[in-house]
Amino acid sequence: MATAVVAAAYGGPEVLSVVEAEVPPPGPGEVTIEVRAAGVNPIDYKLYSGAFGSSPDNLPVRLGLEVAGVVTEVGPGAAGPAGPLSVGDEVVAYPVPGGYATAVTVPAKAVVPKPTELSWEQASGLLLVGGTAVHAVSVVQVSSGDTVLVHGGSGAVGLLAVQLSLAAGATVVATASERNQALLREVGAVAVTYGPGLLDRVNQAAPAGVDAAIDAVGTDEAIDVSLALVAEQSRIVSIAAFHRADTGIKLIGRGPGADPGTEIRANAWRQLLPLAATGKLTLLPARTYPLAEAAKAHTLLAQGHPNGKLALLPAQ
Repeated sequence: MATAVVAAAYGGPEVLSVVEAEVPPPGPGEVTIEVRAAGVNPIDYKLYSGAFGSSPDNLPVRLGLEVAGVVTEVGPGAAGPAGPLSVGDEVVAYPVPGGYATAVTVPAKAVVPKPTELSWEQASGLLLVGGTAVHAVSVVQVSSGDTVLVHGGSGAVGLLAVQLSLAAGATVVATASERNQALLREVGAVAVTYGPGLLDRVNQAAPAGVDAAIDAVGTDEAIDVSLALVAEQSRIVSIAAFHRADTGIKLIGRGPGADPGTEIRANAWRQLLPLAATGKLTLLPARTYPLAEAAKAHTLLAQGHPNGKLALLPAQ
């Protein structure tokens, strides 16, 4: 048996509870993982908030999509994208249904090696947002010599998109509130404040022009400024502005008409984990909670600005 977090009803964090759950033995192509940390993401909250529907047939909702932990059992023929898996392997797994738990049995195809340089909480929170960032950078074809505008550059997805663009040889201008701009400057971006006058500030920061834009916030301001600056609409991508599909920009993710980027995201770990292990990706600091305090973590998550990744630690 494992301890797991579920939403027994639709609503806010108050509907979350901790229950006992069966952990099935791994079948062919599966492994069981003892979870050391479970990443917390906005989509976890949306799954029971009613944002994606509220059918009672889907209750209770098991939460969590990414984990880091240790393999404790291996089913026949269990091999991940990096090769065969063995008991004792330290791993990262995504996507993992029901990752808010002390143990999970998952398809081996979702399991990759955890770099020893990363803490459990860091590793548990990288692949979901990182996959989105890799997808965004790929879609707008960031390359050496480009100037890229990133809206929401200090958020989880935005910060990784900034650093991936810089690693590709681009110059990056990124928006953030004043209190978060020091982090952007630290990683090598030019930081500007969003809000009225943004177009002028970006023009001043990038007098030679902007070649591509990555929107991680979804505001009309972000899209309008991007359209005014970027000559090719196909080099503007948003992970949230689905209401602006008629502008000709690229939309990615789960929204209507968006490109899910399944293959790109499934292979994003090959780029993300080595960069993070060598310190070439600065990760947002993780704030941790015991598994039993998932509702507290989600209360902070629902406010929209947790200022760092959140992780649940089953052992606490």
